[in-house]
Amino acid sequence: MKKSNIIMLIAALLPLGLFLFPLWKITLEAPQYPTPLGMYIHINDFADANPHDIKNINLMNHYVGMKYIPDAIPEFKIFPLGIIITTIIGLIIAFKGNYKWFLYWFILMIILSSAGLYDFYLWEHDYGHNLDPKAIMKFTNPDGSIMGFQPPLFGTKQILNFTAHSYPRLGAYFLGIGIFAAFFAYIVGKKAIKKYD
Repeated sequence: MKKSNIIMLIAALLPLGLFLFPLWKITLEAPQYPTPLGMYIHINDFADANPHDIKNINLMNHYVGMKYIPDAIPEFKIFPLGIIITTIIGLIIAFKGNYKWFLYWFILMIILSSAGLYDFYLWEHDYGHNLDPKAIMKFTNPDGSIMGFQPPLFGTKQILNFTAHSYPRLGAYFLGIGIFAAFFAYIVGKKAIKKYD
């Protein structure tokens, strides 16, 4: 088996780390919470960073009219299936394809990952801006518009007295390394072909 194909084989398997480790983590820090509230986003569910964190976040969000964090969302069925299918495609390419197919898999994974991030942004936007008009507490921006409570897609953001952090976790790194390993496999395969031309 060629060196480039071995690298592609590893690249195809790495995204399976999403089934073992969290994809993302959102943390909320505030003076009234000595231990920050947080939740992990896995490929197929949400999980507490500390016991009862999601319950406490939901109770807090209820007062400003935000939706409850659900037990499940449609993406929890779509994303795992997508990873399994793309892994199978990657393995077939690793065993049967030439280096050009490694590049196609890399592009496919970039497109799908970008679509996943955009979907995450849309979910956060709806979660932070589609507020219940009958909420107990209402906050407005300096211009008089209703304040949104959307956490950052990536990075840190101040929301009232909360500091919200949103960063990728180990599962996302497995995915990212797998994607760029496919590009590396393409480079290695291309150089090997030129060497023998």
